[in-house]
Amino acid sequence: MACAAQQPASAGPPPPAERLAQAAVAAGDNQSQPFAVIDKTAARLYLFDRDGRMTASSPVLLGLARGDDSVPGIGSRPMADIRAEERTTPAGRFDAEPGINTSGEDITWVDYDAAISMHRVRANNKSERRLQRLASATTSDNRISYGCINVPAVFYDAHVKPTFASRGRAVYVLPEMTTLEARFPFARKSGN
Repeated sequence: MACAAQQPASAGPPPPAERLAQAAVAAGDNQSQPFAVIDKTAARLYLFDRDGRMTASSPVLLGLARGDDSVPGIGSRPMADIRAEERTTPAGRFDAEPGINTSGEDITWVDYDAAISMHRVRANNKSERRLQRLASATTSDNRISYGCINVPAVFYDAHVKPTFASRGRAVYVLPEMTTLEARFPFARKSGN
């Protein structure tokens, strides 16, 4: 099934993602490295070069529950013990690193302790309709995961994997329950 996958870079990110990207570069928080911004409200992943220019974007699937924090200890719990309201994609700045999950699949760790990663969308459970959710024009149906960021496979292989092949590149996940400035103090300082 085709995905609504990639948005042309010329279209530009929405104001919160753009504002954070520019503030991160102005503050040097991205350490002159390419980085990602995940806008949970828009259910999109935006990739930026080291200078804050958007290079690509894609719809993503996110944690089922709204919220900006992971439940303490969630990364060490069996998935069957994680309740629906605990399945959040945490907001914040994360140092991503390439890794391998327990199934041997290459992934990009976002928050290792909370077991949050970016990975290719898995369409194993047909009733979840993950590919259809990615392809839909709405964002309300993009909430399905345990908290991981599910990316279309083609986009992951072409953009995410090469961008995060090196350790220490930032992934910024925008908050949905609080302000940008509360989660990212450098956004306040930069005057953006």
